[in-house]
Amino acid sequence: MQDPTNNRHRFRRSYLRHAVPVTVWLLAVVVVVWLFYQRAERFEMVGMARGQVCQIAATSTCRIREVHVQLFEPVKKGQTLVVVDTILDNEQALEADLNVQLVTAAAEAERLTALLIPTQQQLQADIANREIGREDNQRRFDVDAENARARIGELKAAIAADRGTHEDLAVQVKSNEELLKKNLISPFEIERITALRDSTAEKIQENEQLLEQARLDLEQAEQRRQEFSRHELPKQSVDSALEAIRKEIRVQEETMRGLREQLTAVRSRHSVELKSPIDGVVIPIHTQNNEVLHQRPGEQVLRRAEEVVAAGDAILAVSQQEPNEIVAYANEYQLDWLARLTTVEVVKTRTPPQVALAEIRSVGPTIELLPQRLWRNPSIPQWGRPVLIDIPPGLDLVPGEIVGIRGS
Repeated sequence: MQDPTNNRHRFRRSYLRHAVPVTVWLLAVVVVVWLFYQRAERFEMVGMARGQVCQIAATSTCRIREVHVQLFEPVKKGQTLVVVDTILDNEQALEADLNVQLVTAAAEAERLTALLIPTQQQLQADIANREIGREDNQRRFDVDAENARARIGELKAAIAADRGTHEDLAVQVKSNEELLKKNLISPFEIERITALRDSTAEKIQENEQLLEQARLDLEQAEQRRQEFSRHELPKQSVDSALEAIRKEIRVQEETMRGLREQLTAVRSRHSVELKSPIDGVVIPIHTQNNEVLHQRPGEQVLRRAEEVVAAGDAILAVSQQEPNEIVAYANEYQLDWLARLTTVEVVKTRTPPQVALAEIRSVGPTIELLPQRLWRNPSIPQWGRPVLIDIPPGLDLVPGEIVGIRGS
């Protein structure tokens, strides 16, 4: 027969083993429910601190030339943030006209430069046809000297180009020799490049010989001209004959320089500095919600140099570092209660907690959609009547911080 006392002890132990966890769980549920209730009933309204935000934009279509600030950089009122270039509609024609004049002057200078050699050739033809007078002889000597100088210049240019080609081919030969050792190319390829290198070297040698001959020709031409000049000063030389063209070329060059200065002046007049209207910090550009899906990664943060921005489009934004107001939202059941209040208690929930009296500045005339941060359930939109509350002195808040609002 079982002992009743032992049965009671076993029952008590079994009861305690199951009842204690259940009791603790029920107490935890009660505490959680109580905390949620206290949190929900602690404040009549929930508000959000906010400061002034200024979007920086140009009044006309422009191209960004310089951006002087970075994201989240502190700025001062009057500090230059962006430099843009704008051109008024009625001055676009002036710039276009200056550009046309500049192109015309450049074309004229090019045409005059091209006339130098034909002019020299024409002088040589006149000397051969007439063969009269000391002036013609002097002109012929001058033309010979000028042609010799031109020939020397051409040969120097050809030799310099061929030497560059020769060096490139020599490098290719060395690299192909290494590739040939590794059986990566055929012997024909290195033979072909070697032949090109050797032919280029022969061409350089021939041009060097021609250069020496040209220098000798120049020396002889100069000697003949000097001997002729010693007897009597020439009335005209190749230089004097070509000086008129050179002067015209210089005139065109001066004209082009003046036009460029005018263009620079016109463009500089439309360089606009956009300055910060407040002390604050640079923040990302705010956009409407329905525009977010059309943005690419990185857009609507800061505009970059060389971007073209339409009139009124934000280039960057500046926000106050400290908020200047609190916006809260009252639902339909709180409107009567709100109408009886002129001051409320503002409660800062983060550490260290603070409570301060604040005045209600104004109440919005319509019901608006609350910011999503203020929704009790992130998936259920809430609506309310906006209430602007002045931030009391000494209350330490940051823009975007959530605070509790209750009647005083």
